[in-house]
Amino acid sequence: MFCYNCGCHLSEHDYCTSCGVDVSLYKRIMILSNLYYNEGLARANLRDLTGAVTSLRQSLKFNKNNIEARNLLGLVYFEMGETVAALSEWVISKNTRPDKNIADDYINMIQASASRLDAINQTIKKYNQALAYCRQDSRDLAVIQLRKVLSMNPKFIRAHQLLALLYMDSEQWDKAKRELVKCAEMDRNNIQTLTYMREVDRMLAPDETGKISRRKDREESVRYQADNELLIQPKGLKEPKRSGVGTLLNIFLGLAIGAAVMYFLVVPSVRTNVLHDSQQKITEISNEIDAKNNMITDLENQIKNIEQQRVDLQTELDRYAGTDGTLQSMEQLLNAASRYLTAMQEAENSEGRNQGIQETADMLEQIEAGMVLEEAPEAFRNLYQMLFSAIGPHMSVVYYNIGHPLYLTNSFQDAIAPLEKAVEYDPENGDPYYDLGRCYDSVGRGEDAIVALEKFIEIYPMRDRATTARQILNRLKNGQ
Repeated sequence: MFCYNCGCHLSEHDYCTSCGVDVSLYKRIMILSNLYYNEGLARANLRDLTGAVTSLRQSLKFNKNNIEARNLLGLVYFEMGETVAALSEWVISKNTRPDKNIADDYINMIQASASRLDAINQTIKKYNQALAYCRQDSRDLAVIQLRKVLSMNPKFIRAHQLLALLYMDSEQWDKAKRELVKCAEMDRNNIQTLTYMREVDRMLAPDETGKISRRKDREESVRYQADNELLIQPKGLKEPKRSGVGTLLNIFLGLAIGAAVMYFLVVPSVRTNVLHDSQQKITEISNEIDAKNNMITDLENQIKNIEQQRVDLQTELDRYAGTDGTLQSMEQLLNAASRYLTAMQEAENSEGRNQGIQETADMLEQIEAGMVLEEAPEAFRNLYQMLFSAIGPHMSVVYYNIGHPLYLTNSFQDAIAPLEKAVEYDPENGDPYYDLGRCYDSVGRGEDAIVALEKFIEIYPMRDRATTARQILNRLKNGQ
């Protein structure tokens, strides 16, 4: 045990031998936390999961940094089918102690399988849907959903309990007991399970008559066997004497009453039972059809998702291979680099060197037009940018030499394109900005002219043309 103030190892004394702080109460809290942890561990070993949760929560109330208690609480939740609660505890444990924590293995075990995560999500959704069906009084649909939940997560205790409750509501006591027995096997002392089990056992228990009443019946009555029936007749009872006409009259009267009872009570009851059974079968068939339709819809959605994933993967593959793919662009970039290196071997200011740089520029422009550079690999972008920077100053002069004469001859619209190329290749070359600003101003693009002229003044603030540029800027900003 370590001191909460200085982190020094504590001795048997009630104070820290390093910093002198009183640790008597701190020791008691830590001991209580460990005691509740041990109690929770013992309960978990005995399959008393509910009791283990209570003890481990109490342990964490005393010491929220008790990593062993929190990890064990996550395992207990996972064993009860509460995967989300288990993940929450393990994530807290991992954030509390990032290194050498077994919670990493638990989290990776669940997150490593996409199918397992999808099954967990589906389990939660279907369980919530079953609750919604219960609130809508659609108990048959709720039973179907809960069966699906338990097929994906047989350890989900809450789903077993809800299914048992639905069986109890429909008086299917045997099925309810089977579900509760499964709950008891997973969690022996769950209060809700025990409450339901007591009610089910009470309904399944046979009716018995006490000994005293049986003895009294035996003393005050006479019993005799007639065929397969046991007849009981009270003592001292005498048969009244009846005439033959009265006997016949009673027989006919009994027959008439029996026929009336049959017609007014038995026949409607039988008819009602038949209709009820037919309606129940229709409901079951309808539920099965709905369940199969939902399954078909889910499978169709999965097929659509898989097809979309296939299309996305094919698109991504086409980006890396094909006529316009990255592989071809990489080949073009390597050819451009090779052409540039070959041009550099030529004599400076020679025609071959200038032609090689121009061809390199053309190749780079083709690459830029054929792909999105931001989506290319980092090494590709680095090589492209290095080549672009290497040929930039030369190509900036080339395009400036094309655009400047056009500007001087007042061909402002035609001069804009090469001048824009000049500043694109070398943003630090200030000469094209002046010509470009004057061209923008002449064709009515005032905002672009302001940007270009400000850039020229920033690069060459002391040149003679800077004064002219400032005058044009004042005019443009004042709206003249």
